Amino acid sequence: MTEVGGEDAKVWAKRDAAVVWHGFTQMSSYAESTPITVDRAEGHELIDVDGKRYLDAVSSLWVNTIGHRVPGLDDALREQIEHGAHSTMLGNGNRIVIELGEALAPLVPVDDPHFLFAGDGASAVEQALKIAFQYWANQGIEDRAKFLAFGGAYHGDTIGALSVGDGGFGTELFDPLLFPVLRAPGFGDPDCFVIAAEMIERHASELAAVIIEPLVQAAAGMQMAPPESFAVLGDACRANDVLLICDEVATGFGRTGTLFASEQCGLRPDLMALGKGLTAGYLPQSATAASGRVFDAFLGPDLSEKTLYHGHSYGGNALACAVALRHLELIDTLDVLANVCARSAELRDLLDDRVISRPEVADIRLQGLMCGIELAPPEDGLRWGRRVCAAAVRRSVLLRPIGDVVIVMPPLTITTAELERIVDTLVASLDEVCM
Repeated sequence: MTEVGGEDAKVWAKRDAAVVWHGFTQMSSYAESTPITVDRAEGHELIDVDGKRYLDAVSSLWVNTIGHRVPGLDDALREQIEHGAHSTMLGNGNRIVIELGEALAPLVPVDDPHFLFAGDGASAVEQALKIAFQYWANQGIEDRAKFLAFGGAYHGDTIGALSVGDGGFGTELFDPLLFPVLRAPGFGDPDCFVIAAEMIERHASELAAVIIEPLVQAAAGMQMAPPESFAVLGDACRANDVLLICDEVATGFGRTGTLFASEQCGLRPDLMALGKGLTAGYLPQSATAASGRVFDAFLGPDLSEKTLYHGHSYGGNALACAVALRHLELIDTLDVLANVCARSAELRDLLDDRVISRPEVADIRLQGLMCGIELAPPEDGLRWGRRVCAAAVRRSVLLRPIGDVVIVMPPLTITTAELERIVDTLVASLDEVCM
């Protein structure tokens, strides 16, 4: 490992651009966009190669739940490395993977769950789609091959996940590769779930599954729907024997105030995609939880056509599972969910008091510690979201925009003082860019 020192951030950015390709980033201007180059992290802060500290107010893209360098999580990794870093789960087991599955099983709102592990949220969604498709094929029903998804949806960047997503992020280029889906309105339409329920009833004979982001469409700029409005969707799936997939990659593990957003919505999905916060932001890990009903449809003779011929080399990585298991314990012992609810109320008060009335702010959407501040630039092309976040980074608070929506997604263990720092920085950045 190369020791940091003697080179400033500009030099590191040039070295970065020479060998690394960053996602969702135009590399021709990367080095000129003053990116931070992280050297280390502590608590809720990232520390760059120049030693400057930044409050990680986006949880390192929504994955870091209880901070960086958490002693209990660090210990879990050290303990597991003494037992081995990885062994294949294709036809064999691993003790720590089994223990994680046993710990997750009573927590997820899925009946008699079985977990298929992967490396990221899009892969967990992709697995859910393939499982839903094959579930019907395994029963000799070949016409149940379509999916119903929602306007504004984002489920990841693999081909299947892009197909059930609703475009955006420059995805139009890949349209020829995608399969068609039935599309209900987005959460901005108060009748979206009633319309979706009608579509389910009308198309039940051809639907494999419905896929939904419960409570919050995060990548759509934190679009939210009341939890009670989801009941009609769950009822329609059950009444018409259509599988329900809940994508909790962004909302899971306490982000909305309950361990899973589906709990607030009264949904018990047949398949659930988990990711991001599963390992507290330590290691890549995701999982698809399948209900016993779905799992049983894949049981048959060895090497039969009912087998799910799908699996990833690093699925069920032992190090990732060890830290995920310890993370579940810390969520409980640190009373993380109570902190989310308390800090969410404080954040709402701060934003109501200092931000919502500003003329450049069109809306604020907040659920748990998922927050989007939608800006209202007077004309196109001003890129207020990006510029406000850049101004915040200059003030040592790391924010990231989705278009002109400024996203605030702090760690679930954020403190009152740190929330005040975030809002102070947001206000100063708005003053700089929008006044």
